[in-house]
Amino acid sequence: MIVGAIASAATRWIKPSFGQRQRSLAAVRARTGYTTSMVEYAFDRLFGALTRNAIEAVIVDELGSLDVLDDFVDRPGRLRARALPAGRVCIISSRTTIGVAIVPAVFALCAKCDVLVKDREDNLTAAFFATVADELEPMRDAVAVRTWSSESDGISMHGFDVVVAFGSDETLGMISSGLPFSTRFLPFGSKASAGYVTRESLESAPAVRRIASHAATDLLLYEAEGCLSLHVLFVERGGLVAPEEFAPIAAEAIRQEARNLQLKPLDGRRAAQLAAARDRATFHAHGNSGVYSDPDASYLVVVNPRSDLPPFFLPRTLAIYSVDHPAQAQAYLKRHSIPLEAFAVTSPRADLLDVAQLAGAARVATLGTLQSPPVGDFHGGRPRIAEFVRWIADERISVGR
Repeated sequence: MIVGAIASAATRWIKPSFGQRQRSLAAVRARTGYTTSMVEYAFDRLFGALTRNAIEAVIVDELGSLDVLDDFVDRPGRLRARALPAGRVCIISSRTTIGVAIVPAVFALCAKCDVLVKDREDNLTAAFFATVADELEPMRDAVAVRTWSSESDGISMHGFDVVVAFGSDETLGMISSGLPFSTRFLPFGSKASAGYVTRESLESAPAVRRIASHAATDLLLYEAEGCLSLHVLFVERGGLVAPEEFAPIAAEAIRQEARNLQLKPLDGRRAAQLAAARDRATFHAHGNSGVYSDPDASYLVVVNPRSDLPPFFLPRTLAIYSVDHPAQAQAYLKRHSIPLEAFAVTSPRADLLDVAQLAGAARVATLGTLQSPPVGDFHGGRPRIAEFVRWIADERISVGR
């Protein structure tokens, strides 16, 4: 019943005409400053992923059965066991990612835990779970949502069995320091994502333009503030176009995608920051490098920047590095100790999977889909529902007896 109520509520939220969605869209826009099209994109992907089949597939994959929460079940080669709720769960939302607390709250509820979400002031999480409660009345008491402030609420989380937190490393450290040792703490800190374009994927002019458009989408969505935002792109030599030739095509794709997303001009501080980075890159440009921007410093593409530093703190900035093979990308990621959330590729090659594994990526995605993770993906390398249960085994009866 819980899964059905969540899926039914999500179906209502997918509809652009749904009144609560429209009200929440305005509230999220006011809080984040994102454009309407960007928030709509986030809503469509968030709620579109919460289908009954997808949620049930995660439960079966991680727990072995949909019934394991209700009774002891046989697991091949192991003792009969049952998954019990972990207890009281607190989920602390981040400032940037839209609705980031909703998916963990969904799976905590599916594990039959009592859930408190400390959300941001747009009240998106509260609005969604109010819709869930309309579908299934007992859910009204199973989840509570409160607005939270990291400055005042960071150490007031006693009494919870599990605490899930999204935010900066500083915020996570503050939260962790206020928790008793018995609390299961699930932190999701600052990470980034990178991409890799293989030479064989650059097979034609339309393919090159399509790849550039995908990279632009992964860069610009949510103003490059999230862990799934693309900032570094490795392009293999030997394709139809060289990495240096790919860069101006990517720059044009960024300009087009900015129009599609109706991006607003950067504020004065961030525009000045990007302009200064553009001027430094231009001053230090050498033989195989290049700089692409505009007079207003609304975006920046740099090819083989001499500084070699990842541009993770710059808005709308993409660094392109030319490489001969994935090992060079791996060396770059290792050299800068980049905590990688996802690795986006254009071809499913085994050597790229090796790079993703060695770099610690939790997800390998197709370029252009970084911001659309399936609900079953291990965000931060963690399972979705298994963290919200505890196991009890029936030692009296073992499988096969």
